[in-house]
Amino acid sequence: MPRQLVLGNGQMLVTFDSGFAMRDLYYPYVGLWNHIGGHRCSMGVWCEGQFAWVGDDGWRGDLRYADDALVSDVRLRHEGLGIEIRCSDAVHYQENVFLRRCVVANLRPRAREVRVFFHQDFSIDDTDVGDTAVYDPSAGLLYHYKRDRYFVVDGSSAQGGIHQYATGVKRFRGAEGTWRDAEDGRLEGNPIAQGSVDSTISFRLDVAAGGQESLWYWIAVGRTYGQTLRLDQQVRASTAEALLGQVRAYWQQWIRKVPVAFGDLPPDVQRLYKLSLPLVRAHVDRTGAITAANDSDILQFNRDHYSYVWPRDGALIVSAMVDAGYPELVAPFFQFCARALTAGGFLLQKYNPDGSAGSCWHPWVQNGRRQLPIQEDETALVLWALWRHYQRSRDIELVLQLAQTLVTPAAEFLAGYVFPHLGLPREAYDLWEERRGVHTWTAAAVVGALEAAGHLVQLLGEEQRAERYRAAAARLREGILTHLYDPALGRFVRGLQVTGDGSVQRDPTPDASIAGLFVFGVVPAADPRMRATMNVLEERLWVRTDVGGIARYAGDYYFRTAFDDFDRVPGNPWFITTLWFADWHAAVATGPAGLARSRELLRWVAEHAMPSGILPEQVHPYTGAPLSVAPLCWSHAAVCHSVQLYAERYAALVGAAPGAGLGIPDAGATDGPSRPALRVVGKQIGSDEAADGRGLPAADVAVAGSGADADDGAAPPGPPRSDWLGAAP
Repeated sequence: MPRQLVLGNGQMLVTFDSGFAMRDLYYPYVGLWNHIGGHRCSMGVWCEGQFAWVGDDGWRGDLRYADDALVSDVRLRHEGLGIEIRCSDAVHYQENVFLRRCVVANLRPRAREVRVFFHQDFSIDDTDVGDTAVYDPSAGLLYHYKRDRYFVVDGSSAQGGIHQYATGVKRFRGAEGTWRDAEDGRLEGNPIAQGSVDSTISFRLDVAAGGQESLWYWIAVGRTYGQTLRLDQQVRASTAEALLGQVRAYWQQWIRKVPVAFGDLPPDVQRLYKLSLPLVRAHVDRTGAITAANDSDILQFNRDHYSYVWPRDGALIVSAMVDAGYPELVAPFFQFCARALTAGGFLLQKYNPDGSAGSCWHPWVQNGRRQLPIQEDETALVLWALWRHYQRSRDIELVLQLAQTLVTPAAEFLAGYVFPHLGLPREAYDLWEERRGVHTWTAAAVVGALEAAGHLVQLLGEEQRAERYRAAAARLREGILTHLYDPALGRFVRGLQVTGDGSVQRDPTPDASIAGLFVFGVVPAADPRMRATMNVLEERLWVRTDVGGIARYAGDYYFRTAFDDFDRVPGNPWFITTLWFADWHAAVATGPAGLARSRELLRWVAEHAMPSGILPEQVHPYTGAPLSVAPLCWSHAAVCHSVQLYAERYAALVGAAPGAGLGIPDAGATDGPSRPALRVVGKQIGSDEAADGRGLPAADVAVAGSGADADDGAAPPGPPRSDWLGAAP
């Protein structure tokens, strides 16, 4: 069941399903460890002898987020009970506390006693072995613990603190758990249980006829009981209501930090953008890890999950957040990657949030031949994103720290891992993690990375090394234009296979990732070859059902639902691929009317979000229902980038000042880095026009000086904008 709500602070993250059950609680890393593991921590209500768990039949719910805040706005109604509840949930932005406020309304014309129950089904550190649940009478609270993990559950109402409690055994030797004990409206008060355990607490409310009463519930998390108890006492002293107000105020200020001139984008797209910013942040761990998704229901598909750091996803998310004006949030990601880099200068497929190597399905040997089990774009895009980060932040200290630990070893690997006779990268796995070969997306990413590496080392005065990296990028660019463009088809191809004798066989399969050529600045967005390619891809990959959207590639089988309808459904529609085409249409628009298709695709994304605004990885081609994980951090980061690009293009095409309202300082500003020309991977456009060719996951549009105003060490200006927009490289 995809997650309808996600709340977090960079160290603690919780998720909820559509039935408003808490399904995941991660700590002390975002994505590691999961202390619920997909089980349900639910809320229930007893009144006048009737009981119902929220999410069961009889409840109607509307789960959304409050405006401009990573705070829930949940409305629940049960006609049979005559009860309506409005909940606000949040994880405190600084302290590891989950907070909930419940306003319980009595829909009957008589005063009634209402009891609200909260069930805790923790499996600490991803297992229910060796847990303890215990009631502390001196503090009047209940807590679960194992080793250095403590979870205090507490709350209050006008009638006092915890009304009743119970601890017990769950899912072992026939024991169902204390949730069953709650259903008669009374808890038996068992004070301790160990092993596979759960707990339930209740609060009592006296609600006047047609009136309402509030209660507060919270979970404090820490490494010792003393630490967690002090955190609980802090909540009591400050009041949960005040802390929830602090959280709401914090998120409003954070989201509004960088104002955006949305142009003519519709309100639903604007709302999605403002929700995507904090959702991305919730997936960014304080140590620099950026997890792909934290929806544990995916375990039912392959006994594995998405709570990993894919360096590619992370780099593209970093780029989007740089676009949005939050470079400081994502800077630690580069240190994370530097720590993970192998001695050979490449990154592995994925990592756990603590930096250890994640699970992998790429072998070191195949058909008796040794190979690197890598997706080369994952190494490349980290360098590409670092250059974009520097262009926004001007953080030369970060570049200096990473020069020897990340930039140079990674660039040396990329420059050397090539087929000399082709001028293309050697074989690696593609960005979809499915096939090994020479792929157009990967080759384009390596070009972008080597050009970025040249700029980065030039900042530190290494002119010869910089020139060598740029020369390597130029050779790869030529190899792409020679071998990955098929004159007979009149377009670029997905990739090629290299045979034993060194000859090549092109793979013409329509694949949305070919868009990487303009994303990373290898081929101008308006180049006739790029136009022809993108037009064919959009035609061939559009899902021809009432749902619409763009598939990854023709014949995509991942979570496939239409096995006999390949003509209409080449694959399930994905959000990131659809947004690549929104970006391309924005890039090539020559007037406001030319933005219509881009705006239409952005609107499609907003319309196919879940009711709460969360974006999954993909949707069902016939029903539009979410498929795979939700939310996918990359999907939301793609929205952030695409909206920024559209806003810049709109401003340029209707004559507004480029970057107005985008948080990019004017050239004459004195309180931040100057903003001369925007530049796309070594190709410059005048500062009187916005960049056309940034595509998702974000092209190398950057603040770069030129002439006498250039910063010390800045890369020299590239060709004029006309070359970038239309002429062949």
